[in-house]
Amino acid sequence: ILPSFLQKFEVVSEASRETCVALSDCLNLFTKQEGVRNFRLEQEQEKNKILSEALEALATEHHELERSLVEGSLPPSILSEDEFYDALSDSESEQSLSRLEAVTAHSFEEDEVTLGSGKHRMSEGKDCGGGDALSNGIKKHRTSLPSPMFSRNDFSIWSILRKCIGMELSKITMPVIFNEPLSFLQRLTEYMEHTYLIHKASSLSDPVERMQCVAAFAVSAVASQWERTGKPFNPLLGETYELVRDDLGFRLISEQVSHHPPISAFHAEGLNNDFIFHGSIYPKLKFWGKSVEAEPKGTITLELLEHNEAYTWTNPTCCVHNIIVGKLWIEQYGNVEITNHRTGDKCVLNFKPCGLFGKELHKVEGYIQDKSKKKLCALYGKWTECLCSVDPATFDAYKKNDKKNTEEKKNSKQMSSSEESDEMPMPDSESVFVIPGSVLLWRIAPRPPNSAQMYNFTSFAMVLNEVDKEMESVIPKTDCRLRPDIRAMENGEIDQASEEKKRLEEKQRAARKNRSKSEEDWKTRWFHQGPNPYNGAQDWIYSGSYWDRNYFNLPDIY
Repeated sequence: ILPSFLQKFEVVSEASRETCVALSDCLNLFTKQEGVRNFRLEQEQEKNKILSEALEALATEHHELERSLVEGSLPPSILSEDEFYDALSDSESEQSLSRLEAVTAHSFEEDEVTLGSGKHRMSEGKDCGGGDALSNGIKKHRTSLPSPMFSRNDFSIWSILRKCIGMELSKITMPVIFNEPLSFLQRLTEYMEHTYLIHKASSLSDPVERMQCVAAFAVSAVASQWERTGKPFNPLLGETYELVRDDLGFRLISEQVSHHPPISAFHAEGLNNDFIFHGSIYPKLKFWGKSVEAEPKGTITLELLEHNEAYTWTNPTCCVHNIIVGKLWIEQYGNVEITNHRTGDKCVLNFKPCGLFGKELHKVEGYIQDKSKKKLCALYGKWTECLCSVDPATFDAYKKNDKKNTEEKKNSKQMSSSEESDEMPMPDSESVFVIPGSVLLWRIAPRPPNSAQMYNFTSFAMVLNEVDKEMESVIPKTDCRLRPDIRAMENGEIDQASEEKKRLEEKQRAARKNRSKSEEDWKTRWFHQGPNPYNGAQDWIYSGSYWDRNYFNLPDIY
């Protein structure tokens, strides 16, 4: 019986092996066929993608040709590429901002933002100074600095600041390695990056909608400071800076009107005479052990000439953390009150400090109210991302529910320490939660891909110090584009920058001593001191005549 059983078992085993081989062959054949099908599918998808892009390009060109027939001008797509800038396209800008839109409860319309009953197109990618429109009709804007920034890892700022706790940093000489290659006058000019919001405000008939745009402009003015941990060069007394941007519709002049205390005055105007934007800033800096705090004293004024309106406000306090050790990070905090001096409307914005768990990091919230303090509109967002508006009742209901959820989370958390850390906290959400029914007022433009190697500059900041022979023959010799220390640092010549910085500071001290001996007072050239015409605060007012280009008897400060 046993031999017979073993013989039958061998027969069955052989049949099983043959079956397994057959199944394996079938599986391999199926896998190959599936691979071929997937490959063909990928080919078809790639063909469809190429075809779609080609059709989109043709449609865009067709639209531009139609528009050119109406406007009587050639569309950009049929001009030489050499006449335009390297910049993100609208589609690329939208892709880079997809993270913001992906987490929101309700998405906004991409190209149009509804304000009131009308629709107004927001060309954020175009109007933010990204370099996609001609300046003065003749030149491109650069998209990079001549040299990337130096590493600060081998330098200790503690050796300099440990004896300066509680002192004003404007009186401390800092090594050039902690600077960025811009003067504070140029840094002030970054207020103008989102000038399109001023033009939009000027075009609106509703005063509440105008206030919304002005509030968005005030928030956007500090957005460029995000991750900008380099210190701008202190302007020399008499130093000036001008910027003309035909593509953004403004021109600006600024001057360092005082050295102790350091006061910078600026005056910008719309090229279509639709606005005037001016102010004077005294950045009071203090070192508090682990952080540096900058309180920007001074009044900022925006005049919308077509509406005979003037708005005034002051900027929030800026704080740089982890000066001694750790990763540097920045927060803005404090109240900003924007006043419409014609209607009496006010917008009170609260730039929130980050708090212990980082839930409030970068957040901005507030209300627009009339002169009787009735809430007309609620505003919310992050100064690093966007600003939205919504009905006050809706916002209050959301805040009440959010507060309840926050308290429940706090009760469930075990605090490891009662001492507040200076390390950068991680917020609960990277992006703003959009309350249903909200309207997008402003959204930050993406920074260029090389920003991290270029002092975290925006595209707008990248062009502030560029100069060519034609410009050099026009600007006055006091313009900070001509400062040798800033130019050397921009070119990557750190030792020369340090030597030039020291030379300029010694030259400024010597000039001050000579004026003291001769009892001669310093006379500002383009601004004079006086009360702000709207709130009566001490201010510096533009004297005029700068754009006449008669630059005689200018001081030799460089």
